[in-house]
Amino acid sequence: MNDDQILAEPLVLNNRTQNDVKEDILAPLTTEALNNWRIALAISVLMILSGGYCLAKTWWDGVGMWGEDKTINWAWDITNFVWWIGIGHAGTLISAILLLFRAKWRNSINRAAEAMTICAVLCSALFIAAHLGRPWLLYYIIPYPNRQEIWVNFNSPLVWDAFAVTTYLTVSIVYWYFGLIPDLALLANRSKGILKKIYNLLSFGWNNNIELWRRYEPMMLVLAGMATALVVSVHSVVSMDFSTGIVPGWHSTIFPPYFVAGAIHSGFAMVLTLMILVRKLLKLENYITILHIENMNKIVLFMAGLVGLAYMTEVFIAFYSNNGFEVYQMLYKFMGNYAKYYFMINLFNFILPQLLWKKSLRRNIVFSFILSIIVNVGMWMERYVIIVVSLSRDFLPSSWSVFTPTIYDIGVFIFSLGLFFFMFLLFIRYLPVINISEVRAMV
Repeated sequence: MNDDQILAEPLVLNNRTQNDVKEDILAPLTTEALNNWRIALAISVLMILSGGYCLAKTWWDGVGMWGEDKTINWAWDITNFVWWIGIGHAGTLISAILLLFRAKWRNSINRAAEAMTICAVLCSALFIAAHLGRPWLLYYIIPYPNRQEIWVNFNSPLVWDAFAVTTYLTVSIVYWYFGLIPDLALLANRSKGILKKIYNLLSFGWNNNIELWRRYEPMMLVLAGMATALVVSVHSVVSMDFSTGIVPGWHSTIFPPYFVAGAIHSGFAMVLTLMILVRKLLKLENYITILHIENMNKIVLFMAGLVGLAYMTEVFIAFYSNNGFEVYQMLYKFMGNYAKYYFMINLFNFILPQLLWKKSLRRNIVFSFILSIIVNVGMWMERYVIIVVSLSRDFLPSSWSVFTPTIYDIGVFIFSLGLFFFMFLLFIRYLPVINISEVRAMV
């Protein structure tokens, strides 16, 4: 081999055969549950139970149990909603956009990312219902024909959120499920009795012949194209909850691209967190390799640059506009009650990710795991600062306020975290966490 010939780093390690791929990925489904998995599931159930009490108490006694008041009427509830739906964006980007670009390294992480998307969007939908105050009237925001011919208020951002979440959830579930069909057929072949019938039913009788694959692959490309549009549109719609208002700090045309960049940033950070845990918990180091970690870190680095650019543009627009309210709002972010959060989001979301320029750190598992958590914390703080800071200092000084969360604000967020990890843990235990057919095609 010539010295100038470069060998690409393999995406599957240790010369695994096609049969090895199938056995390794299906092993967690057929063996006794790992102790670590049981411990993680128990923790998630505990979070659901403790947080569920706070959610039930809120629905029983009203949203007055939260720390909100007549000035700050959006706080942790909408912060969590935007954060969760943002996390779901990475799954669509990995599965759809990278499929269209033929990036083969996505094959080992796309299914877990898609499952993460579904879990995150369900958690975001929880907060649409949670902050209504009357969750049993949730159907009021759904535009369905009724005998009274009373339609929803299409001017309400709440309705926009409902459209965004339901559309995104529907397409994500369809895309994820169709990608599962060939692997469900594999499970049917390995199962007996009632399980075999269930898997056969879920796989629509998939028999792996060439004619099925000829139809299947173009269909997945069409679904990928549909999902790609949602990456941009869904979080743009969410950002318009704010940018269409007149509240200082919100009324900005930068919000749609700003929110989309932030969503992909936080989403890839969560994918990193989960993939690092999954590769260790399920012993999948041969398939989720250091190269996968490095590639995800490169995207985190790129998105950190875009988010940092958005932060600087936001400051520039505020002062360049010469609008007294906007200037004051920005100065309040620098020197007000929430200044520590503002500087922390710049540190967590923009400055610290610049360390990823160093290749050794991009390929360091421990550093990547810690940084992914830091970015997720920073992105949550970013949404908190956008929402609460702007509301706490609006046009009337007589109504200025400072938000302090109650135990119920915190408890409902803990409930959503527990629900997310509970659903994801069930997924990795009972369904193949890696797309077997796509990985086998690479070996």
